[in-house]
Amino acid sequence: MYENNWESLNKRPVPQWFADAKFGIFIHWGLYSVPAFTRKGDYAEWYLKQLENPEFPNRAFHDRVYGRDFKYEDFVSLFKAELFDADRWAEIFSKSGAKYLNFVSKHHDGFCLYKTQYAPGWNSVEVGPHRDFLMELKKALEGTDVRFGVYHSVYEWNHPLYLKDPEEYALKHLIPMLKELIENYQPNTLFTDGEWDHESSVWHSTDFLQWLYNESSVKDFVVPNDRWGSETRGKLGGNFTTEYGIIDGKTNLEDITLDRPFEECRGIGRSFGFNRMEGTDDYMSAKELLEMLCSLVSKGGNFLLNVGPAADGTIPVIMEERLLQMGKWLETNGEAIYSSRVYTKKKTDESGIYYTQNGGNVYAIVNRFPFGEILLEEVPYDESLKASLLGSQAKVQVKNANGKVLLCVEPFNPDSIDSEYLYTFRLTK
Repeated sequence: MYENNWESLNKRPVPQWFADAKFGIFIHWGLYSVPAFTRKGDYAEWYLKQLENPEFPNRAFHDRVYGRDFKYEDFVSLFKAELFDADRWAEIFSKSGAKYLNFVSKHHDGFCLYKTQYAPGWNSVEVGPHRDFLMELKKALEGTDVRFGVYHSVYEWNHPLYLKDPEEYALKHLIPMLKELIENYQPNTLFTDGEWDHESSVWHSTDFLQWLYNESSVKDFVVPNDRWGSETRGKLGGNFTTEYGIIDGKTNLEDITLDRPFEECRGIGRSFGFNRMEGTDDYMSAKELLEMLCSLVSKGGNFLLNVGPAADGTIPVIMEERLLQMGKWLETNGEAIYSSRVYTKKKTDESGIYYTQNGGNVYAIVNRFPFGEILLEEVPYDESLKASLLGSQAKVQVKNANGKVLLCVEPFNPDSIDSEYLYTFRLTK
């Protein structure tokens, strides 16, 4: 039994399934998906707050398009989700190779995409589309390899109780709401956020986590994160979360050495919520996304890649394309990713090679076409080593180069390999 203190709660290991999964999908979708607007480089899901900030173009845009008398709450009537198809989403996410997802159940505006007694008149079941999107997607994922999970903001910008007394809000609203969400939807992940204004004692985070770990119906498999108070990121909680390469507001991802699984979250572009101001140049290419996945996995981390659906319920085509490209690569190279573990903690990115190990094999993932000689500086030479190139019948020789492995790849037709962008060598004894 875990006690109601961080020392005890931090001893709970992150369930192994999460360390094995490596790749997950984040979904930011809500009323902010109707305007789907902010300046480039910012988060479109913060549209409501940006309306109040003169540094942003949102106010002028809003007044011009919707009218000055049109309130944020009025977006409910335009959030119709008329093309939302949970089965289609599940198909795309399954084909992407992702093994779990975090669906935003409630962002900082407080609007919920599921049935809850704690947001009367402010949830998608009672108003707007009159649908329980969390339950629809949860059911659609059954029978796939993708585990259902949720994101939940701990604070709400305009909740009267929060504005009056954050601690009373936590006790009377937040914690009961979280327990209801957990028991009704039984998610595999719980990605909390919006914790930064107060320490965990104000949020009564340890009260909730003690219940989650000891009594909840998901206690044996749920993976919470580290966003439980202004002092907790990268230090306390479940898995540690970075965001666009940053953890705790200051540490660069490249410098992180953590003693537990961590998870980098980011969008394919620069926003989580769909931002119509972003163009093709603002989106990462498939190769860039795969390089990030391989870099994170080589360091012991997971990649939580966000998609921002449109208000009608469709996933923008460029986002769908990226997911399917990653899934195709993982079909061939997944054995170097899923269930793998860190092989070396040395910085290997500059050489363009990422290392993992899995089932007694060592994997070297290179970011150029595998031609000629490739030196694996992190792998000691062993005369019993054999090498193969995943997705190809190409012959690969293993030679000794001053005690390190030198791979010699015989020329082969580039069209004959079932992989692109990055290429994976398997080394076995």
